[in-house]
Amino acid sequence: MNNTPRLLNRILIGIFGAKLLALGVLMILLAAVPAVGAWWRDWAGGVWSIWRDLFERTRFPGRQESWLWLVITVLLAVVIGAMVAWAAQQGKGRGDLLVYEQDPGDVPGDIRIGRGVAEQALREALADRPDLAGATITTYEIRGEPALKVRVQPRQGVAPHLLAAEVSALVEALDAVVGQRTPVLIHIASGARSRFRRAERVR
Repeated sequence: MNNTPRLLNRILIGIFGAKLLALGVLMILLAAVPAVGAWWRDWAGGVWSIWRDLFERTRFPGRQESWLWLVITVLLAVVIGAMVAWAAQQGKGRGDLLVYEQDPGDVPGDIRIGRGVAEQALREALADRPDLAGATITTYEIRGEPALKVRVQPRQGVAPHLLAAEVSALVEALDAVVGQRTPVLIHIASGARSRFRRAERVR
């Protein structure tokens, strides 16, 4: 529900994984196949010769340094900036307000209800249920509008459709209290905590 660029993340992870796989295969071939080692030495020597000649031809007049180092520095700065921007996009979309309305009455003002109201109310309502191993409530902002994500971990033997109906009833009660209907995503998940944690009369 947040603004994390999942497609871009998957593409980058795929490219990075393919490069690691290719590097691993190359290292195995270099260690196990003598012909590949000989080819690598010839190829690497040719590439090093090309780069050395390029740096020699791009020296500053009267100096030993090449201006290519400046180009490499700028490119590295751009890559670092792109990585920082990419990291800053992860997990964005969390909202701070559940309700925000302007009151144009005799004394104009704003009505604001923070996300903690919904998160704490639903968390308290689900905390002592013996059929749940855990519950997490998070407020997001989707296209400028608040939305809730309710993630619950039922124990073994709990009917998911009944649990979803009960959580929906709690959300409807919350809507009645705050006076606004809020979109909700109910995520019913299972995991090791649900399987191994002690339950009280679940089956």
